[in-house]
Amino acid sequence: MSERKLLQKVREHIRTLHYSIRTEKAYISWIKQFVKYFNYTHPSEMGAAEIEDFLNYLANKRKVSASTQNQALNALNFLYNKVLDKPFGELEEVTWAKKPKKMPVILSTIETAKLLARLDGVYLLMAQLLYGAGLRLMECVRLRIKDVDFDMNQIVVRHGKGAKDRVTMLPQIARKSLLLQIQKTAIQHQQDLNDGYGSVYLPYALEKKYPNAAKELGWQYVFPASKVSVDPRSGTVQRHHISEALLQREIKRAARQSLILKPATCHTLRHSFATHLLQNGYDIRTVQDLLGHKDVSTTMIYTHVLNKGGMAVRSPLDLMA
Repeated sequence: MSERKLLQKVREHIRTLHYSIRTEKAYISWIKQFVKYFNYTHPSEMGAAEIEDFLNYLANKRKVSASTQNQALNALNFLYNKVLDKPFGELEEVTWAKKPKKMPVILSTIETAKLLARLDGVYLLMAQLLYGAGLRLMECVRLRIKDVDFDMNQIVVRHGKGAKDRVTMLPQIARKSLLLQIQKTAIQHQQDLNDGYGSVYLPYALEKKYPNAAKELGWQYVFPASKVSVDPRSGTVQRHHISEALLQREIKRAARQSLILKPATCHTLRHSFATHLLQNGYDIRTVQDLLGHKDVSTTMIYTHVLNKGGMAVRSPLDLMA
């Protein structure tokens, strides 16, 4: 089997299992790098020894992070287990990249207000959802109209991290702007339908199960892209969601103009959401559910960055006062 046919087979397996387009691109990239590292030797002629060599190269020479090395391992594991049907077993001689213990960057309420004040339009609304509802960046840009519930004052996050659904609050301050945004999207969607387009990407086999859903308003993205584009898998001309890079750029600009010296990003607003809830007295289990964390230990990190500082332990110097 040639490399081209092998990669095509990988793509077919990925799509059969309904993995995301991002995962597909990442896995294909790592398989290409693996093959290139061994002078284009076919993977079927290699095994655990070569995989260990490649992973050690990533950790020792390229100095990649633990998450990057794990992604490479996942790609090779998929190749050998799912495509080649040649499991490589346990890897015993691998130098694993160390995952650094980092505290999340948290903005104070004053800093958060300053950052939001530097935003406007759709970017302000998206930032309000990151901070006010604790959404991840991709959860925000992928938000569908049907998942905004104005009657229940909640947002349903579909297929979040770990393929889990969850419910979070709809910030009242963002309610009017969000309604206006949906109305604008509805007008644009109708124009797309008039122009012979109007479909949107549907996850998994929903397009086959509900053939008309792709053109229904409820399935449209709340934050659509400014132009229609060609879906790389189906070849269909449709309107995707807004690029996450645009919001990332605006958040960085707003932080800089607000003279915030912390490395603030979109995810910083989610970190701040969790920390400020804890500061306001909400219990950690509630915050865990709102964030969609599988394990409460993940949420516990926010208890270490509260205003009390020093993991909530008072300094002996202060006790002398």
